[in-house]
Amino acid sequence: MISRAKYACNPDTSKGRQYAEPSGENRGPRNIFQRDRDRIIHSIAFRRLRHKTQVFISPDGDHFRVRLTHSLEVAQIGRTIARALGLDEDLTEALCLAHDIGHPPFGHAGEDALGAAMAPFGGFDHNAQTLRTLSKLESPYPLWPGLNLSWELMEGLAKHNGPVKQPHWALAEVDAAFPLELQQFASLEAQIAAIADDIAYDNHDIDDGIRAGLLTLDQLRELPFIDARWCAIADRYPAAPHETLLRELVREQIGFMVNDVIETTRMRIAELGIETVEDVRMAGRTIGGFSTELAGRERQLKAFMYANLYHHPVQVEAAEQASVIISDLFAAYSNDCTLMPQEWRVTLPSEEPQRSRHIADFLAGMTDRFATNSHKAIFESAQ
Repeated sequence: MISRAKYACNPDTSKGRQYAEPSGENRGPRNIFQRDRDRIIHSIAFRRLRHKTQVFISPDGDHFRVRLTHSLEVAQIGRTIARALGLDEDLTEALCLAHDIGHPPFGHAGEDALGAAMAPFGGFDHNAQTLRTLSKLESPYPLWPGLNLSWELMEGLAKHNGPVKQPHWALAEVDAAFPLELQQFASLEAQIAAIADDIAYDNHDIDDGIRAGLLTLDQLRELPFIDARWCAIADRYPAAPHETLLRELVREQIGFMVNDVIETTRMRIAELGIETVEDVRMAGRTIGGFSTELAGRERQLKAFMYANLYHHPVQVEAAEQASVIISDLFAAYSNDCTLMPQEWRVTLPSEEPQRSRHIADFLAGMTDRFATNSHKAIFESAQ
């Protein structure tokens, strides 16, 4: 028997799906949120995440994280927190698994390049693209477009970082067809999915950065709270190999952050008198998250990571190359649509901005290697 808090989303009282589905189909004893999760896992868009950049563009090593492994790690953290708080674990997991589906190839470098190319046509936003992909582009069913996910799943993806006052055009289109109450806060499941994302990439990017040789332990120990934790671990395990201690550091950091979120969220629920899921949405503030002290430390850690890893010269050079690939491909497809695969070419609108938005959909769905190979095929053959 699942112990679900009163302020948790309940699949039995879900607001349903955009399109009515045939009753009487027996595909296993699953509730609406479990089916959401499974539809995401079985989607082509989710599978493509295994060849999309998390931190390192087209990494050479097999041990570096990609969007897919990152999403799995976020889901593990999200479920742990959701279970402790009595939230719906299946909805939390589905939100965690789906949150990066809208990312284009090459991570933030690819998004910046695609955003620049799309500036005259409404721009590009990876979060809005996630909802566009799930509601329109990923379409395996015969009776409706998209995956026809629950209202709570779509709402959580739209608002996991808080209310949306000025929705991007792609999100505005989704909201017009399936209103998501963008002015309110999202469910606690969505808030926990968002903070689980922060916990995962804050710490796992440290692991990958050290593994890649772009970060050093000495640099990390410049942060007092990291140094204190490292010293305690080294004292506790004096005979352990250095690499093992580094991995223990990452694990302890994650555990500390998870416990802080659980304790802080419980305290806010009590202080605000939260009793129902609607209380969560009408609270006027984010409830699920770090304490004030840890939030400050986490901002310091992010600033450190941007200065020392994300903006490392090696990363900047790779990002510049990625930007050229995306910009070149957008221009090439805009000038000659016959370069696109037939299934994309035959559905290409003739009018703007729909035409360029269709090209951006194609580019956003590419993996790193598919984009690289497409660029080579077009531009190296022209030389």
